[in-house]
Amino acid sequence: MAAVADDLIDTPAPEQTGPQGFFQTTMGKRVALGGGIALVVAIMAALWMWSQAPEYRVLFSNYSDRDGGAITASLDQMGVKYKFSEGGTAILVPSEQIPDLRLKLAAQGLPKGGNVGFELLENQKLGTSQFVEQVNYQRSLEGELARSIQSLGPVSSARVHLAMPKPSVFVREQQKPTASVVLNLQAGRALDPGQVSAIVHLVASSVPELTIGNVTVVDQTGNLLSDTSTKGPGKQLDPTQLKYVDQVQANIIKQVESIIAPLVGKENVRAEATAEIDFAQVDTAAEMYKPNSPPEPQAIRSQQTSESTQPGAGASGIPGALSNQPPGVATAPIDGQAPPAAAAPAAGPTRKDATTNYEVDKTIRYEQRQMGGIKRLTVGVVVNYRRSVDPNTGKVTVKPLTTAEVAQINELVKQAMGYSQQRGDTLNVTNAPFNGVDKPDDTPQDPDWWRDPANLPLAKEIGKYLLLFAVLAFLYYRILLPLMRPAIKKFDEVTALPPEPEPEEEEEAEEDALPDEEELEEQEVERRAQGYRANLKMAQELAKQDPRIVANVVKAWLGSNE
Repeated sequence: MAAVADDLIDTPAPEQTGPQGFFQTTMGKRVALGGGIALVVAIMAALWMWSQAPEYRVLFSNYSDRDGGAITASLDQMGVKYKFSEGGTAILVPSEQIPDLRLKLAAQGLPKGGNVGFELLENQKLGTSQFVEQVNYQRSLEGELARSIQSLGPVSSARVHLAMPKPSVFVREQQKPTASVVLNLQAGRALDPGQVSAIVHLVASSVPELTIGNVTVVDQTGNLLSDTSTKGPGKQLDPTQLKYVDQVQANIIKQVESIIAPLVGKENVRAEATAEIDFAQVDTAAEMYKPNSPPEPQAIRSQQTSESTQPGAGASGIPGALSNQPPGVATAPIDGQAPPAAAAPAAGPTRKDATTNYEVDKTIRYEQRQMGGIKRLTVGVVVNYRRSVDPNTGKVTVKPLTTAEVAQINELVKQAMGYSQQRGDTLNVTNAPFNGVDKPDDTPQDPDWWRDPANLPLAKEIGKYLLLFAVLAFLYYRILLPLMRPAIKKFDEVTALPPEPEPEEEEEAEEDALPDEEELEEQEVERRAQGYRANLKMAQELAKQDPRIVANVVKAWLGSNE
């Protein structure tokens, strides 16, 4: 019976065909184990290589086709790996090589850009006509202007077209030059009116006799940026004027809050201001004449006095010889004696004339008033209630300011804003409680470390390595280690050495290892009986589970007996 059990055990099970049958065999299990281990190791190696792969960033973008070909050819010569992205409009290289590559390519003059500047005039050929020289100069000027405009932050690329007419000696045939600028702006960027005005002035200042009105600026979507149709005088405010109004109001608010903050706290005062600015530029010349003042304080310019006396009456009476006689003969004095006096004629009436010229009261006044003066100010200030904390109970109490404190704040605000009653300024100071909790600390607080944009690259790098570690740990502990555990266990059983017994245990083992002969025989018989019973039981269970194996063994016995 023992022989039957041995034959049943040693007889191999019938082989099953197909993949399932193969993987159920010992060889199939080994193949599956090796394939799984190789797959897991390959995945782990791929993840490790991915984590160590260089990060590609933009080297150059928005380049011309000629510059792109020259740049890629130079990168191929230097053995640098590169990629294309954004539809082929950008060249990507490893991020750690970008500074070195840009310096090397700049030494080679790359990228040259689509615009040519004054370097076009460096290679003039002998015998070039005047027309070609003029065209080259115009191309060079257009390229230099385009390069200057491209240096602005929001501008990605620019093109400048100049229309420069030929000079003429006839005034009626003279024409002014014109210019057109086409801008390609960065994604999500825009130009404010001040920047557009700067571009217009830049182009107009670079071309002789080019006026600002003859410069047109257009963006890549066709929007007209330099619209001068509504910039006439008196039609609308200039953006710089609006900016000036905002600055005046902001300065007044800052001055008011800075002078009140030490009294009530920075978070306990709010101020707003409205300023009416006079942007009219006025030049006044006045000549005024006042009524004449009393003569005493007046200054005399000139004074003329004349006095005249008429002689006595002429001949009168009946005409005759007596009335027609000539005057007597004059005689000279002798020895200092006066000549005898003749009869004097009778004196006539006396006339006096006096003319006095006074200075004219005249006032001539010239006044030039610059624009930007303040016409009127309106300021409103709100002050929070005063808060106090009881040091014993910690209770917060809120109470309004006193009338004297409000009056003091009112006077301080007037001084800070430059209050003028003649100008019609108004001021309103209100003491009212604020809704919400004030900040106890006015010092600016640093943002949390996870919100700081400066830590974002470091967080990405740490996250990448944490993800790699998590994936590798999952593959090792969940897939690779369970597959290798049977092999490791079997290897440990084969290579395990029996423990070395201690000296006392060795002596006891030697004493126990010397049994009597009778005990040895009894042990041998008992071992064979146990083996027979075990084999018999195994054969019975095998016959119950798979009778085909027993049938095959019986067939083999019958064949051997024949």
